[in-house]
Amino acid sequence: MVISQIQQSMLTETLVIKNEVHEVKRLSAFLKSVSQQLDVSTSVANQLRLAVEEAVVNVIDYAYPIGTEGDINIRVLSDGKTVRIQIIDKGQAFDPTAMQRADTTLSAEERNIGGLGILLVREQMDSMNYERTDGKNVLTLIKKIK
Repeated sequence: MVISQIQQSMLTETLVIKNEVHEVKRLSAFLKSVSQQLDVSTSVANQLRLAVEEAVVNVIDYAYPIGTEGDINIRVLSDGKTVRIQIIDKGQAFDPTAMQRADTTLSAEERNIGGLGILLVREQMDSMNYERTDGKNVLTLIKKIK
């Protein structure tokens, strides 16, 4: 006998912002609200904010050619035990999961430029996945919250 269970999300929230740096304020307020709704610890809230803001700022800075406007969709889904955050944009294809980990054992002068933001996201989240679907970058970040 096969029993199928459908788990309903306890939280589903979406924010759409433009690829402009001043939109990070709206993102920060959105993440604060989500963290409060999820009733997570200050530590987890800070990890979520840090990782998501870093990933979104990378989209703002690099996904679209200079002078091109674009939307960034941030979707948050949670079942109360984990939170799944999807960052979706129609910018240039870029898979951050394919990037080599930044070598933090080297001095700043010896290291290649870039990669520290992606390292930060990886360290704050339990899982980071990327796919390119229908001309969109979909970065999914997952964090256990309980």
